[in-house]
Amino acid sequence: MAEIPSVQPWLTLIGIGEDGPAGIGDTARQLIASAPVVFGGARHIELMSAVITGETHQWLSPFERSVEAVLERRGRPTVVLASGDPFFYGVGATLSRRIPATEMTVIPAPSSFSLAASRLGWPLQETTVLSLHGRPIDLIRPHLHPGRKILALTSDGKGPAELAALLRNTGFGQSELTVLEALGGPQEKVSRQNAAEFALSGVNDLNVCGIEVKAEAGARVLPLSAGLADDLFEHDGQITKREIRAMTLSALSPRHGELLWDIGAGSGSIGIEWMLADPSLRAIAIEASVERAARIRSNAANFGVPALTIVEGEAPNALAGLPTPDAVFIGGGGSDAGVLDAAIGRLKSGGRLVANAVTTEMEALLLAEQARRGGSLIRIDIARAAPVGRMTGWRPAMPVTQWCWIKP
Repeated sequence: MAEIPSVQPWLTLIGIGEDGPAGIGDTARQLIASAPVVFGGARHIELMSAVITGETHQWLSPFERSVEAVLERRGRPTVVLASGDPFFYGVGATLSRRIPATEMTVIPAPSSFSLAASRLGWPLQETTVLSLHGRPIDLIRPHLHPGRKILALTSDGKGPAELAALLRNTGFGQSELTVLEALGGPQEKVSRQNAAEFALSGVNDLNVCGIEVKAEAGARVLPLSAGLADDLFEHDGQITKREIRAMTLSALSPRHGELLWDIGAGSGSIGIEWMLADPSLRAIAIEASVERAARIRSNAANFGVPALTIVEGEAPNALAGLPTPDAVFIGGGGSDAGVLDAAIGRLKSGGRLVANAVTTEMEALLLAEQARRGGSLIRIDIARAAPVGRMTGWRPAMPVTQWCWIKP
């Protein structure tokens, strides 16, 4: 696509709050009043109806239709109304993918998170901030650590009760849940309840939940380190064991924004832990077993990474058409004809491939590939203490041969 030449600022993004015109300054008021065209949500347009004199356009579904409508006005004065700060989980982030910052004038207002933090007296830099608006509620799971404070924007009035249920079901029922409704407007309301006893009803669709996390014994706390306990995962024995998984993730070396292929995913543990390392990371789990694929889907939700992509099918055929990976892990089915060659062929230059072998057939293949292509080979031997009669002895696990290779 040819680059469009830059033009002078023509698009004005104005953040507003629930107090409508009373909460904006004179400059913003004048820009709205003089705008020939104003875009925004139905609520935004209604709030500012006393100021708007031009033509109004409510956001369409899908939203991309409205983005195109805004772009059609390129070079002509246009105002977009947004909630609070347009660049904090707002419309500004979407528009900026298509419109250079040099063509925008932005007048932000306090975000709902800023307003919530001010009501609670929570320093924002010490608070975990999440938007669950239009997103799976499971995204909160990795952040549930004792002592953590979380601000979560929900989708609607049912969101606080759903959060309370999740907290109860995962061992965090004693957490304090504060519901802050319609912040900054005449209907503002703040309520606090224990998650286990949560019984609020009729909650305003515009709400933020403040959570002071308290864990009960046995709560599902997901540690921040690699190599999570095996029993946190649903599996049928087809899982990269904890110690091997930690070493495998270290070898895969995830970096911001990268995509992993997990071939022969089993329980999905490698792809799940890859995604837990950073919110920008993506993973595709390729699994031939329908039953295991369903188990991966359940694990992904329970670990708070529901965006894990699952491809049901056998490699190498299942790899066709998938986006190019930055890293590939082969844990199952690697000795099948064509799998390793297909993965190497699709891996981008500079990408990492890590393959684990527990069978002699797969080990022979990795030894041959290392001799041919280079890379590093390690052998991992793990022994666990186990009862031997009335005594204790070391019970060795099957050794794992691991090949790590960076594509030139």
